[in-house]
Amino acid sequence: MSTQQKGPILSPSLLSADFGKLEQELADLERAGLSWVHWDVMDGAFVPNITLGAPIIKKCRPKTSLFFDVHLMVDRPERYLDQFLEAGADLLCIHAEACTHLESALSRISQGGAMAALALNPHTSLVCLDYLLPQLDMVLIMSVNPGFGGQGFIPFSLRKIRDLRERIQKAGTKTLIQVDGGVNLDNAASLVDSGADVLVSGSAFFAHPPYSERHQQFLRQALEGRGETTQ
Repeated sequence: MSTQQKGPILSPSLLSADFGKLEQELADLERAGLSWVHWDVMDGAFVPNITLGAPIIKKCRPKTSLFFDVHLMVDRPERYLDQFLEAGADLLCIHAEACTHLESALSRISQGGAMAALALNPHTSLVCLDYLLPQLDMVLIMSVNPGFGGQGFIPFSLRKIRDLRERIQKAGTKTLIQVDGGVNLDNAASLVDSGADVLVSGSAFFAHPPYSERHQQFLRQALEGRGETTQ
């Protein structure tokens, strides 16, 4: 599926969805005009929570045309890349803090046909991107410490996003910037203004149906951050 669309992208985090009716949730998101959906995979080791694995994603893949944005919050993610690629991930995001041989793992993702992304925890410096940026389709800036939904946004993340945007422009790459953690209507405009392309929102999205209306509210705020308006 193409990732090209007008304006910033909203990728709702299924961590806040109703897992008892996951297929229905995906259908509702698609009907509401969403194009991406964010899968939070947690292993109870890299982060203290446990969520879902490749078999669930594989079962859901034929049910929707949504772009599967898969975020692996797992220790030594290189052990599971083939499983998630086979399950139908359109994008695989691994953590810089969890993988020893990042270049190798990212190359395997790209060779497997998915977009390759790297996530950075709040404390992790952008310096780790110095030699990796040209092979990254996306960088995920964690604006909370990963592991649980509903946390408050860490303010210095805005400066980190701006610094990353400068690095991307200097490198001349088309790398997307995604932000995950405490994203809501109050900060969507400032995030996009700082350089974010993809916003991940969990409870601030799913707790406010109907999804079509909430999606439009996010887009209005995001476009305001770019100095634009919705038609």
